[in-house]
Amino acid sequence: MQRPLIVITGPTASGKTRRAVDLARAIDAEIISADSRQIYRGMDIGTGKDIEEYGEVPVHLIDICPAGYKYNLYEFLRDFGRASEEIESRGRRVILCGGTGLYVESVLKGLRLPEVPENPELRRSLEGRSLEELTEILASMKALHNVTDVDTAKRAIRAIEIQTYYSEHLDAAKQAEPHPLTDAVVIGVGIDRESRRRRITERLHARLEAGMVDEVRRLLDSGIPADDLIYYGLEYKFLTLYLTGKMTYEEMSGGLEIAIHQFAKRQMTWFRGMENRGFPINWLPFDLPAEEFTARALELIGD
Repeated sequence: MQRPLIVITGPTASGKTRRAVDLARAIDAEIISADSRQIYRGMDIGTGKDIEEYGEVPVHLIDICPAGYKYNLYEFLRDFGRASEEIESRGRRVILCGGTGLYVESVLKGLRLPEVPENPELRRSLEGRSLEELTEILASMKALHNVTDVDTAKRAIRAIEIQTYYSEHLDAAKQAEPHPLTDAVVIGVGIDRESRRRRITERLHARLEAGMVDEVRRLLDSGIPADDLIYYGLEYKFLTLYLTGKMTYEEMSGGLEIAIHQFAKRQMTWFRGMENRGFPINWLPFDLPAEEFTARALELIGD
């Protein structure tokens, strides 16, 4: 990084994007998205892309993959590195904005993951094992900070494959070691629990009225398998279950609202963990007037 990285993060419905855009305008910056689902084309309402909110501010790593694809951390770190170099080559600042804690923390750790090829023999030996067995194998190889490694058997097998590769290729393992960014400025958009819950509920109803059901129906009609949409979780999981007759509309909307509240709680747990792991977050209230939020952010980054 030529200049310190600026991060704007926080839980869902806290208003991160608007804050990042305001700050980008103030310091002539471009934004790189750290949202694990906004990378997919056609998944707009459910992921809350709100492209119009960026205005003239350039944003990167949005709409870069087709819906149905399974983007991963290696690809994100690779694409983040390319985007940040391109932005800095134009003399502009970089703002990383998003609520996917794994992406944010991995950038702050300075991770650069080498590409790990498939190991067919290892995969065959693990085939048929339960998720619990696979989790135990992976836990014997590394500390499990990231639960997304073990949310499905397929992902757990891939994680084991990666750790096995590292154990056999010490140069790759060394490349994957963290090199934390010591001068990054992380700004969190803080929001109290009740305000967060209210905003999540209001936003969900607004998105349903804006055509979120039709968005998921179009994705299914385009040939994307239901299981691939369910994989993305939250809106795409519940709406797919509704559209395939597995849930009533009331079960879908009620269950989805609960799931988003639970997701926001998990995000806050991750952020607290980040702070405990040595990545301080400067929390600013979500309801500060725009000018004051930007002014306080400028003080934090020293501009």
